[in-house]
Amino acid sequence: MAVQSPFSRLFGKSPFDPVQEHMGVAHECVAELVLFVGAVIKNDWEAAEKSAETVYRLESKADDMKKDIRLHLPKSLFLPIPRSDLLEMLRLQDKIPNRAKDVTGLMLGRRMVIPPQIAARLMAYAQCTEEAVIQAVKTLAELDDLIETGFSGRAIHLVETLVEELDRREHETDLMQIDVRSALFEIEDDLKPVAVMFLYKIIEWIGEIADHSQIVGHRMLYLIAK
Repeated sequence: MAVQSPFSRLFGKSPFDPVQEHMGVAHECVAELVLFVGAVIKNDWEAAEKSAETVYRLESKADDMKKDIRLHLPKSLFLPIPRSDLLEMLRLQDKIPNRAKDVTGLMLGRRMVIPPQIAARLMAYAQCTEEAVIQAVKTLAELDDLIETGFSGRAIHLVETLVEELDRREHETDLMQIDVRSALFEIEDDLKPVAVMFLYKIIEWIGEIADHSQIVGHRMLYLIAK
């Protein structure tokens, strides 16, 4: 009976499958973060703790996947793109679940109370950030087609279109971030200074998730340009 190598078990038919799967886990993590934010807004700490546990588990899974890919991707493997580029893509997208875990940990650890004046805005902001991550997943899913077509033709046009949409969604999160920060600024005198400081930090970190998603998309454009 033939025994599969660790590389074969991990990478299957395509050497890009595990990188794409890692990005899928990153999205799962952010999707759970959105549920977590909703629970915090409602002061439902039982639900928030369950969502937080899921975020932590998914972030840990993403870390394990990253380590496995780095360990089992041979330096001598012939790939249509350089091994270093594949690992850089992995490093960039791993920042997404890491930041989702940071947001969850801070909000849960401090039992943060979300002022009702910004609650709806914050929820919409988190949801818009998830949409940016979803768009990055769609973009990365085109990697196999890019390789099959030799980085030419319709596949390139599709990736460029997907990245344009990703840019648009990231810009929407920028505008929402400004809106949430402005709403917080209007009421910050009524809040404890330390609470205000951490709320601004949460707003910043949620925005960084969309930023990292955009960077992943632009990394695809970098591969095309090479």
